[in-house]
Amino acid sequence: MTKRAENFAITGWVIALVATLGSLYFSEVQQYPPCELCWVQRIFMYPLVLILLVGTLLKDTKVFIYSIVFSSIGLIISIYHYGIQKLEFLRSTAPSCGQVSCTGTYIDWLGFISIPFLAGTAFLLILVISILGFKQSKGV
Repeated sequence: MTKRAENFAITGWVIALVATLGSLYFSEVQQYPPCELCWVQRIFMYPLVLILLVGTLLKDTKVFIYSIVFSSIGLIISIYHYGIQKLEFLRSTAPSCGQVSCTGTYIDWLGFISIPFLAGTAFLLILVISILGFKQSKGV
């Protein structure tokens, strides 16, 4: 793994770590119970912390493939979750999400930043960084 590719992996790891700590802050400190879609997003974010860390330590360029897959799926879920929060036509057709509604918003900073928006931003950043790291590791 080149030094530049390694830097991409470390940057992705930092973003995944911050996103994981942020989600734990919202649920454990602020006491916001996560909805089912939040749990699914966590399923794809939390492993990225370990995947990117181990891949970086072992200097394994395959780490970028794994993180592209995890972050792509997580991003799709985040986009859908954000859509059912912000778009009325999606909200009215949203499936029941269990005890905590997936259409509810615990935070609404600046009128558009919600928890799924934050998760989606982290997934998007990790995806872009992973693609760049993959290209760098292949010499493209």
